[in-house]
Amino acid sequence: MSEETTTVDTQELGEQIVRVLKSIYDPEIPVDIYELGLIYDVFVNEDQEVKILMTLTSPNCPVAESLPVEIEEKVKSIDAVKSAIVEITFDPPWTQDLMSEEAKLEIGLL
Repeated sequence: MSEETTTVDTQELGEQIVRVLKSIYDPEIPVDIYELGLIYDVFVNEDQEVKILMTLTSPNCPVAESLPVEIEEKVKSIDAVKSAIVEITFDPPWTQDLMSEEAKLEIGLL
């Protein structure tokens, strides 16, 4: 397999992962976790192993334990994904500034 093909596949897989993330909603705010700005980074290596770096709206978020598990399960359900790990960070802490324009519009901040 050429290096070019691998790069395209990894990018395509990354786009599939983002689509899955956009289907997962914060239970308190009617906006998906991607548009909400909770996803800081998605790493996909050539072995189709995925690591997602994310935050929560607050350290006391009621879904702090269940949301990462839900994300891992949904991302692992993509056929090409071999493994998925979600890492939670609060550095930098989440603020409304991380929300997309679409998300801000949805909850009336614009």
